[in-house]
Amino acid sequence: MKNDVLVNFYVDKENKKISVERTFKAPLEKVWAAFTQKEILDQWWAPKPWRTQTKSLNFTVGGYWLYAMKGPEGETHWCRADYKSINDLKSFSVEDAFCDENGTINHGLPTSVWTNEFNEEDGDTVVSVEMVFGNIDDLEKLLEMGFREGFASAMENLDALLAA
Repeated sequence: MKNDVLVNFYVDKENKKISVERTFKAPLEKVWAAFTQKEILDQWWAPKPWRTQTKSLNFTVGGYWLYAMKGPEGETHWCRADYKSINDLKSFSVEDAFCDENGTINHGLPTSVWTNEFNEEDGDTVVSVEMVFGNIDDLEKLLEMGFREGFASAMENLDALLAA
């Protein structure tokens, strides 16, 4: 299962979930930092040619990450991830939503709860992401917006960054 592509991507419409598992050829501490530090997140989170720009990040339970995805033609989409739980170097969960530049959630766009788990195996790091949606419409809308392709592209960006 160790390779340089998106390993597993499952859509479970019955349970309103998307699950992704990805192996990175890097130690756990380095991958954890890439998911939790704004200076590193800004280098890989957006699928190319988009880029990520963090407005604020408070990686604590009750804190949140407020960032913009900026497109090549000036498009800007704001997102907010509210940290619900953190188990250092093992897992964290967030409530993820689209919002405005002030962090006010846009309830007309999909929201979900992400649980991110990190496990080291033979010097590589396996990241498992489970996204749970409140309704099937949000799950389907996110897929229509190109989430699968965009997330795969971002993972490739992280591969390149970790290899550098």
